[in-house]
Amino acid sequence: MPQEAPASIMQLQPVKSELNLANHFLIAMPSMNDPIFGGTVVYICEHNDKGVLGVVINKPTDMTMDVLFDRIDLKVTDTLRPNVVDEPIMFGGPVQDDRGFVLHSPGGRYSSSLSVTDDVAFTTSIDVLEAVANGTGPQRMLVSIGYAGWSPGQLEEEIGRNGWLTVGADARVLFDLPIEERYTAAIKLLGIDPLMLATEAGHA
Repeated sequence: MPQEAPASIMQLQPVKSELNLANHFLIAMPSMNDPIFGGTVVYICEHNDKGVLGVVINKPTDMTMDVLFDRIDLKVTDTLRPNVVDEPIMFGGPVQDDRGFVLHSPGGRYSSSLSVTDDVAFTTSIDVLEAVANGTGPQRMLVSIGYAGWSPGQLEEEIGRNGWLTVGADARVLFDLPIEERYTAAIKLLGIDPLMLATEAGHA
C-alpha cells in the first residue's frame, strides 16, 4: 500500500480534478461570444484525467443523413425509417471535423463504442452508420461531424470563469426535442428561467 501524501502536498492537488461531468450538459452562458461555442449545448461523453470529450447537440450543419450516406458510399435499404434521411448532421465541435461521430441509444455491437449510460452510447466506427443504412441501427441517435475536446483542467477553468453552466443530462433533450428547443430545455433542467438568465448575464 502506498503511503499517504503529506498534507502539504495534498493541499496542492486541485479539487477540480475530482469533477466528473460525463453524462452532463454544458450550456454556454448567454454572454459567451465565442463563434464556435456561443449558444451551444454540449453533451459530455467522457471526462477523465486525459481531458474531456463532448458533442455539440444544437448546432446543425447544412448536411443531412442522405448526403452523409452518399459521401461514405453507403446504400440505403428499403427498411430504413423514412425520416432518417432528412435528419441534419450536427456540428459536434472543432476537433476531427472531417469525421463522423454518433450518439445513440444502446443496442447493437459496434467496433468502437463507449457506453456512457444505460440511455446513451457514443460510437466512432462506421459500422453504426452501416446498421442505420440497413434499417437495423439504433432507434434514437444524433450524428455529428467533429467533437469538442478539452485538455486536462481546461474545462474546469472555463467553468470557473462562468463560461458554462452544467447540469445532469436528459436523453429526451438529446434525442427527442427539436434542435431549436434544446438550449432552453437544458437551462430549464437547472430550474432557471432562460429569460432571467439572459437579463442577468450582462451584470458583473
